[in-house]
Amino acid sequence: MEQATLVRRTVKDPSVPLLRESMVPAPAPAHDSGPTLPVNLTDDELQLLAEIATGVTTDVAARRLELSARTLRRRLRAICDQLGVNTPIEAVVWAARKQLI
Repeated sequence: MEQATLVRRTVKDPSVPLLRESMVPAPAPAHDSGPTLPVNLTDDELQLLAEIATGVTTDVAARRLELSARTLRRRLRAICDQLGVNTPIEAVVWAARKQLI
């Protein structure tokens, strides 16, 4: 997911007072389509992502999968780390785009 980043640069125009600065958008980073290594998620991990994709809370998903809420959150974090994403929603989107869920 791309975020806008602003970089502060000093204006070098003689008609502009010396103390004035302008905000210029930073160049967009190259789009990263995901991890470069092949990612192999287990059936349990895909089932966990599918459950989160339904929109239920982690507590409800944990009950449905017969896990503790803490275990579910820990597994979600491990999946996110494996995929190179920051949030479980990004992991769900990644799996949906790959048509795994």
